[in-house]
Order: sequence, then C-alpha cells, then structure tokens
Amino acid sequence: MVASDRKGGKLVMKLRASNLEKLGDGVYDALIIGGGVNGAVSAAALSGKGAKVALIDLRDFAGFTSQQTSNLAWGGIKYLESHDYDLVWGLCKSRNHMIESYPSRIKEIRFYTTIEKGFRFPPWFVWAGTWVYWVFGRFFTRPPRLLGKAITEAEEPTINTRNYYGGFEYSDAYLHDNDSRFVFQFIRSAMDRGCIAANYVESLGARREDGVWITRARDHLSGREFEIRSKVLINAAGPFVDEHNEKTGEVTEHQHLFSKGIHLIVPRVTNSERILTFFADDGRLFFAIPMGMRTCVGTTDTRVESPYSEVTEEDRQFVLDNINKRLNLERPLTPDDIIAERCGVRPLVVKRSGAGSERDWMLLSRKHEIDANAQTAHISIFGGKITDCVNVGNEISALVAGMGIAMPYPAYKWYGEPHASVREEYLHQARLMNLDSYTSPESSERLSVRLWRRYDQQALLLLAQIREDPRQAEVLIKGTEYIRCEIALIRHQEMITKLEDFLRRRSKIAMVMRHEDIKNAEGLMEACEIFFGKEAKEKFEEYFNSK
Repeated sequence: MVASDRKGGKLVMKLRASNLEKLGDGVYDALIIGGGVNGAVSAAALSGKGAKVALIDLRDFAGFTSQQTSNLAWGGIKYLESHDYDLVWGLCKSRNHMIESYPSRIKEIRFYTTIEKGFRFPPWFVWAGTWVYWVFGRFFTRPPRLLGKAITEAEEPTINTRNYYGGFEYSDAYLHDNDSRFVFQFIRSAMDRGCIAANYVESLGARREDGVWITRARDHLSGREFEIRSKVLINAAGPFVDEHNEKTGEVTEHQHLFSKGIHLIVPRVTNSERILTFFADDGRLFFAIPMGMRTCVGTTDTRVESPYSEVTEEDRQFVLDNINKRLNLERPLTPDDIIAERCGVRPLVVKRSGAGSERDWMLLSRKHEIDANAQTAHISIFGGKITDCVNVGNEISALVAGMGIAMPYPAYKWYGEPHASVREEYLHQARLMNLDSYTSPESSERLSVRLWRRYDQQALLLLAQIREDPRQAEVLIKGTEYIRCEIALIRHQEMITKLEDFLRRRSKIAMVMRHEDIKNAEGLMEACEIFFGKEAKEKFEEYFNSK
C-alpha cells in the first residue's frame, strides 16, 4: 500500500505514505494533535529528548493560524499599555534567545514609528515606553532613537508628516522567511529524530482504555480510518483545541476567544528595510513590513466567534485607508494593487470564568497557557506565538516526563541551528566552488546564504549535487529563487501533498506573486512533475481551479 515511484532506477519511498503505515503500529509515548507552532515544538522537543512521538494534522503542517502571522518575533511592546509587565519581560527574553538560536532565520529589525496629533498619549510618554521596553529587553538590541519631523522626512520620505506629532525608532525581530516555513522546520527536525508525522490526517476523537489513549484518525486523501495508540495525548490544535477537548470529554480551566487579523501584500512602498509602524484609526499598531520586493500591510483586530474567517471588503478598505492616509505614495493603493491576502484568527486564551470580559478586548495578549490532567495523561495548549515557542516545547517536555514517560536524553538541546562550525564548513565549501556566482540577478541575497537559512546542514547535500551537476543550481521556476536541487530535496523531505503546500507554506511564492503569474511561470509544471510524478497535472489543476 506504500506509494512509490521510480527515479534513477531506484525505488523511492514516499515519506507520507510510509508514515501513515507506521501510525497504527504499537503504542506511542505521546500523540500530538495539530502541526501548528505549538504542536511542532512539542514534537521537536519530545523527539529530541528520546520519546516515541507521533503527530497528525487535519490540514498541512502550519496550515491554519501559523501561516497567517505578521512574521514577527517580538517582545510585545503593546502589552506595556495593559500592564502585562511579566509577559513583556518573558517575551523579550524569548525574543533574544530566538535571535541567538536562529541567527540566519530571525533577525533584528528596526521599527520606525510615528505618532499623529490627537493620539491618546503624548509623544514623551510613548518615547519613555520604548526605553522601558529596551530595559525589559536586557539591552540586547540597538537602543531606541527619538525622531523629529525633519529626521523622519529625510530618512523616510514615504511617511506622511502633515499630522506629525512625534516619532521614535526601536528594535524587535522578524522571520527572514515565512512563518509556516519556520514552523515546518521544527516538524522536519522532529522527524529526523524519530517522530512519525503526517499531514491531512484528522483526529475523529479519542477514548482512554487501560491507561492508553486510542485516537480514531482518518486520512483525508484516501478516506481510510485507523487507530493510533499513545500513553499521553497532547491537544495542540490551535483554535480548535476546545472543539477537540469536547470530543475527548476533557474539561479545562482555559478556553479560546478569537480575533481576526488580515494583512494585504502589495508592491513595495519604501526602499528601506525598516518596518514602518503607525497607530491605526482604531488605536492598534499597524505595520508596513518588508517582504522582499513586496510590502505586507496590516493588521486588523476583529472579534469573531468562529476560527474560520475570510477577508471582507470592509477589511480591505480599512487596511487600504489606513496605509494611504499615512504614506506619501505616487498614487493611493487600491484593491487592484493587492497581490495576495493573509487572513487568520488569533486564539486568545482566557479562563472559562468571565471569558475575558473583564478586560478591554484589544488588550488581550497572545500569551500561552497549558492545562495538564495528570490523571488522564492529557495536555491542552492554549494561545501562544512564535516568539515564545521554545518555552512551550520545554514546558511540554517537563509535563510529559512528569506523567511517567521516560526521556533518555533530558538535557538534549532540541532547537536552534547547527553549531557555527557546521555553518562555516558549509560556507567554506560554497566559496571553494564559487556557489554565489549562480545567484540570479533578480535575487535579493546570495545563493549560499539562502540555502543555509532554508535547509541548514542539509545544504551540504545540495552543494554536492551542484558540484556534480552545475545545472542543479539553475532556477527551475522562473520568477522565483528556487533552484532545481532544492525542489528535489523538498520532494523527498518536506511531505508536499498538494501544490499549495509548496507555494504557500514551504515557500512564500503565493504571497509575493500574483496568481496568474504563478500559473504561467515557466518551470512550474516541471516542478509539479518532480513533486507528484504522474499526478502532476491533476495537482496543478486542483490548486489553480480552487482559487
């Protein structure tokens, strides 16, 4: 039943089909429901420490909330206003640790913030807040800077200063690639350490018998149903945590409320590499975030009742009105300028008693809470964000160990990029073979840097392929930066099940290219043939006919 194909005379086992076969075998130490950031770090931490782990997700990995973020790893400066000082202190510490642990993937970036006349606080008060934030950040980043009107007009002429009241610049961090790519790298590291993971597998609910959880699962591609046995059940289903707890009969102290946020991807509005930051008409922080040759603009904050959301005309107009009002553009941005849209819900954690009504809706934070039932060996993860994800993984490891699961390697560091010596060896080999000479003219960075950031030590395998056949360094999909050997590596290791998995999550192609341009891109069908073999045309049409 394991799907396979033939390439170069060798039988190539498809990763997902192989993992599906293994999911029904034996008893796992832990089964994780959900492959967003909370589930991904839980799998990486437990697998790295030696536990036998399985993970399933109804959609693709990072296929829901974790693909709709602002791509920021920040300490939460806005939570100073709600007096969540402990949260900001902790998030700043986590942000610093993430920058140190992922030096090629998470970078410090400057936020250039302007305040308009009539804002709820005077500029000096907000300016003082940036210094408090810097102190909370342990002086890890560059210090804040006060901006006068003349400085702003000279450094960022794109900003409209007609209603200027004050400004400042401070630092936080951002993900160099997209959020879902970052999350998947935790899934990949978990699988490298023995985790059995599969996407497009739904949990139909679970029951506990004789000290073991029995989860009924369905493969959404074939329709086949099967059972997965585990000693511990970890509910990391993101905004669907409450729904899955109902299926298992678990009653928790916390629950979720939902806030819808959208971003619009538009042509680049400034040549700087800063994040332009404003306070939108509703008082929320509003960003114009660099995304290569594009700018990501947003976000909204709308309370909704369901995890499912979509961009409305009102949402689009709100974002366009706010950005047009605050920038000096040659012409105002219109719906025709929108290249792509991001829309998702933020799962906000509250206690069941009161459900957050005691606080201003817009001041609810993205903190995480973990409810653990030692008696039933069940764990639920609420809220959370990428900035704090390493802490989630460590907390889950401690809780699972406390439930009697052996961790043969409790001190193993399960996160972070490989040792600097591995990176230096890779870069040395890249220099010897003059790899960067293959960098395409339209690329914003050197090929050697890009390959390391996406694949770290696996990039050494790509060097070997390019050394043997220089054609492997050619861009395969025109208009993108993806080269031939990358596509082959992704096919073998990243469980591409649908074309959207690659275009939207393993890469950000669907976020920076218009739909029609992607469809007509030279080389895309060849990439589909590498991913899907005889099903290439079917997968191509599935993606483009569904849009």
